[in-house]
Amino acid sequence: MAKHKIAVLPGDGVGADVTEAAMIVLEKIKLDAEYLYGDVGWEFWCKDGEPLPERTVDLLRSTDCCLFGAITSKPKQEAAAELCPELKGKGLVYRSPIVRLRQLFDLYTNLRPCKAYPGNPLVYKEGIDLVIFRENTEGLYAGIEWHPVPENIRAAVDTHPNARKFADTANDDMAISVRLFTRKGCQRIIRAAFEFAKRYNRRSVTVIEKPNVIRETSGLMIREARKIAAEYPDIPMWEANVDAMAMWLLKNPLDYDILVASNMFGDIISDLCGQLVGGLGFAASANIGDDYALFEPTHGSAPKYAGQYKVNPTAMLITTKLMLDWLGEHDMATALDEAIAAVIAEGKVRTYDMGGTNTTLEVAQAVAEKL
Repeated sequence: MAKHKIAVLPGDGVGADVTEAAMIVLEKIKLDAEYLYGDVGWEFWCKDGEPLPERTVDLLRSTDCCLFGAITSKPKQEAAAELCPELKGKGLVYRSPIVRLRQLFDLYTNLRPCKAYPGNPLVYKEGIDLVIFRENTEGLYAGIEWHPVPENIRAAVDTHPNARKFADTANDDMAISVRLFTRKGCQRIIRAAFEFAKRYNRRSVTVIEKPNVIRETSGLMIREARKIAAEYPDIPMWEANVDAMAMWLLKNPLDYDILVASNMFGDIISDLCGQLVGGLGFAASANIGDDYALFEPTHGSAPKYAGQYKVNPTAMLITTKLMLDWLGEHDMATALDEAIAAVIAEGKVRTYDMGGTNTTLEVAQAVAEKL
């Protein structure tokens, strides 16, 4: 029996392309694993009205972790318009499979490393080495929204003094999203960041929020961060407003190390950091809970490139490295990271975004040859 049992969800668009690239590397590195493929994505929304079939959830429950490609997501109205005729008008609402999986498996830590590999012509500045810890299950992405606004929700909102200016706004002219933080949610993402900093001897932890304006939710995050920081006296903690942080990361990216933020702020800041090290072709992520983890590149599905093997697979290969680390295969993870770095440094095999002409799979083959 294989040592590891891994669910593989290629998804759609270029998700299938980069997943194929990852498998080239995993086969070469000889990871002792059984790979179980599952269905997810736009095709299943259009024909079944469910982009994350229950059979796929059951598959994940039978595995140790999941390697995820990419999926297409569209706004509510556009998604409804693409349903097959027999499903239209039945009240089906598109839900992001990745957000649902994060919540189903309580994958509360979204880990996004952003490292400038030497020789990459796209990096903003040599030496950047940032790791973002994004809370993954709460905040504005918790999915608690209404449009039009139900009467009972409207009545509760109207009790707040700041709601007076909306008194004349009709319920169907109003949409509400809840930015929900819990003390537990704040504590565990902050602690995850500090534990990582301690384990890997990192220089500092910067908490990114907006407590001067979003006083209650951001305020809760900052207060809990200060309590937890006191338990790690050797690791400096800095506090930054999210808007200022976007400026400072462009101005002085080498000043920062570990960044931690709530769901939406972490999403935005991590994309900015991804661009600093070459773009989304280099932006990997791990969705980690106490008992399960899902690994995915942060780029989208780019349907116009599907099947062309044009996109940069490096983000998926770094994602695979994160998976190996989480599985405890640290030597394999290190070897893969060194192979990725070697291919980038040599500059002989590059996809179009890096000024080259090689395919997705040719880059994966070049990395595999370095193993």
